[in-house]
Amino acid sequence: MASAKNTSKSFTLNTGARIPAIGLGTWQSAPDEVRDAVSAALRKGYRHIDTALAYGNEKEVGQGIKDSGVPREEIWITTKLDNTWHHRVEEGIASSLRDLGTGDVDLYLMHWPSSTDPSDTKKHLPDWNFVKTWQELQKLPATKVKNIGVSNFGIRNLEILLNDPSCKIIPAVNQIELHPNNPSPKLLDYCKQKGIHCTAYSCLGSTGSPLYKDPTLLKMADKKGKTPQQVLLVWGIQRGTSVIPKTVNTGRVESNFDLDGWELSSQEMKELDGLTDRFKVCGDGWLPVKVFFGDDE
Repeated sequence: MASAKNTSKSFTLNTGARIPAIGLGTWQSAPDEVRDAVSAALRKGYRHIDTALAYGNEKEVGQGIKDSGVPREEIWITTKLDNTWHHRVEEGIASSLRDLGTGDVDLYLMHWPSSTDPSDTKKHLPDWNFVKTWQELQKLPATKVKNIGVSNFGIRNLEILLNDPSCKIIPAVNQIELHPNNPSPKLLDYCKQKGIHCTAYSCLGSTGSPLYKDPTLLKMADKKGKTPQQVLLVWGIQRGTSVIPKTVNTGRVESNFDLDGWELSSQEMKELDGLTDRFKVCGDGWLPVKVFFGDDE
């Protein structure tokens, strides 16, 4: 359908809230660059900004939001609880809200299913786990956190969480790495069955990704007169996931938003779904516990 309006599209969460289909990711974005990128994105029309306590840039993200002149109520803000703060959820959200300079966030995610010991990040807290963290997230007032969710949860850990009697609120979102070299169809289907929306991080792969040498993707982009990045973003949105491409380059901030008026055919979607290379940007080797079990395909 030539009239596809991806830039104004949103997905309805299990809470009834609507998350914009495309946002700006800020992982690995230096504080001195991210302020301008956030402001440029919002002025371009983005209405979804994704950050995290662990990124160390929430203060600059907040400044970029103010610089843009776009009213706070028009912007969806997602931030995340860091691993070493799992047993200090109230302190974690207070720190994020203080740095962002906002009274609330639209979505607060548990960044990883790892309750890391702050005194030794090679160790997991002996008396804590992500189920206890979720119990604390469920207590947060709606005046500060409008929706809660998880990130980097595979099927095994979601099963543990959802089957625990203390789980009264189903996560609204699971933010996970998704691109044609890490498509995770089994995990997507599982989340859909449970009413959990998936947001795709590293949705463009990464600089070292084999995606940008993939002849199928390059040929498709060339044929459509689009960049490979634009094709990847539309692929993600048409799969029913929100996408948060990360860049601090103003030109790419703008081109990544040029997604209206065109779409991928079912055959083109099938071709990208069928790419056989596998590549993961984010592993779990740096964590004190294993969180990825190969159960996503």
